[in-house]
Amino acid sequence: MLDTHARKYVQPIIEKTADFFLKTGLTANQVTYLGFFVGIFTGVFAYFGHPVIAVLTLWISGFLDAVDGTMARKTKTSPWGTLLDITFDRLVEISVIVGLAFRYPNSMWALLLLSVSIIFAMTVFLTVGALSEKNGVKSFYYQAGLAERTEGFILFSVMILFSSYLTLLTLLFLIVELFTTFQRLLEAKHLLDKKN
Repeated sequence: MLDTHARKYVQPIIEKTADFFLKTGLTANQVTYLGFFVGIFTGVFAYFGHPVIAVLTLWISGFLDAVDGTMARKTKTSPWGTLLDITFDRLVEISVIVGLAFRYPNSMWALLLLSVSIIFAMTVFLTVGALSEKNGVKSFYYQAGLAERTEGFILFSVMILFSSYLTLLTLLFLIVELFTTFQRLLEAKHLLDKKN
């Protein structure tokens, strides 16, 4: 929801950063790798009990993820860049879940359920993108929903910072994720019915 409706407020900063990186000679894919490298440490810092640093690396990674997409659109998007972007996003999320699961084993069952819901959500999201002929600003069809990347980052941040409520917060994330997935399934049904 925030990615769809609030992006316009932060886009000027993203644009300036993208222009700066392009002037220095960096490519969109290089920034994708940089964002991944920063983001993958989120789970490491969460595991070792450095929640503030973990949240900081998560958000820097997310910012670079937005910048690399803007850079790609200013130059040339590529299927390989899209694949890297989506794959690295999931790996950063996995790092957070694994880091928290090993640090707080009592919440592991809830984090496992959250992982399953993310797999389900991404299966729907990517399949609809593949079956749809619609093109958006991104190089694939992007379905808006209640929980987009920014909401995920907010929920991961709250989980990291308020770990004494980790199981409850994880279950909240799970509910939001499932709601979004069914929201996207309903939209997909209408979209795909129109194609037939």
